Amino acid sequence: MKNTIVILFLCFSTLVFGQQKTPKELEREARENVREGNKLYNQLKFKEAEIAYKKGLSKNPNYPKASYNLGNSIYQQDRNKEAVNQFELVEKTFNDKMSKAEAYHNMGNSFMKEKKYEKAVEAFKNSMRNNSKDDETRYNLAMAQELLKKQQQENKDNKDKNKDNKDDKKDDKNKDKKDKEGDDKDKKDDQNKDKDKGKDKKDDKGDEKKDQDKNDDQKKEQKPRPNQLTPEQIKQLLEAMNNEENKTQKKLNAEKAKGKKIKQEKDW
Repeated sequence: MKNTIVILFLCFSTLVFGQQKTPKELEREARENVREGNKLYNQLKFKEAEIAYKKGLSKNPNYPKASYNLGNSIYQQDRNKEAVNQFELVEKTFNDKMSKAEAYHNMGNSFMKEKKYEKAVEAFKNSMRNNSKDDETRYNLAMAQELLKKQQQENKDNKDKNKDNKDDKKDDKNKDKKDKEGDDKDKKDDQNKDKDKGKDKKDDKGDEKKDQDKNDDQKKEQKPRPNQLTPEQIKQLLEAMNNEENKTQKKLNAEKAKGKKIKQEKDW
């Protein structure tokens, strides 16, 4: 029984360890995956090429060419942020300057697609530091600098425009506020005028009533009371009484003269 178990264990171990591959075998398979990826890449099958490069890296993680080509296949699919991350990883794994220059160059192109011109300028500069004779990188650097300058000017203009719009809105708001205050004031003045007008009208009505009452009083004063003679009637009555009195006096005097003799003797 024990011998049977030992035999089975040996068979299993041989099967398992027999399936394990040596580092050289893995490197060879990784190179085959990269060659397959390059073939697909040249056929513009960038997604399939990406898969092939990833297979190669799974077998040999420290394979710089596989990392670089993977970054290119991702870049061709317009996944620019992922491409930048991949190229940054490539730059750290490459030892020779030419490979670093290529990694920085492609990194700059990825930033250009994202319109991150400031980062693109820095990436192209790093590429030139590793390979100063690359005319393509020099051209891309000049273009990135020009686009960066234009972008900064547009940002400045937009900032100034937004500031002007903000100031205009503020002025319009203040103007509306002043207009509203003016309207409220005019409305209040109109209300006060109407109020004063009503008051004047009321006062005029009161004065009219007062004058009417005064006229009525005057009329009452001028209107004779019952059994009361007017001044003219009193004057006429007095004249008539005087005339009558004069007549009576004359009559009395006449009667006295008739009863008494007139003496013609002189007093000496």
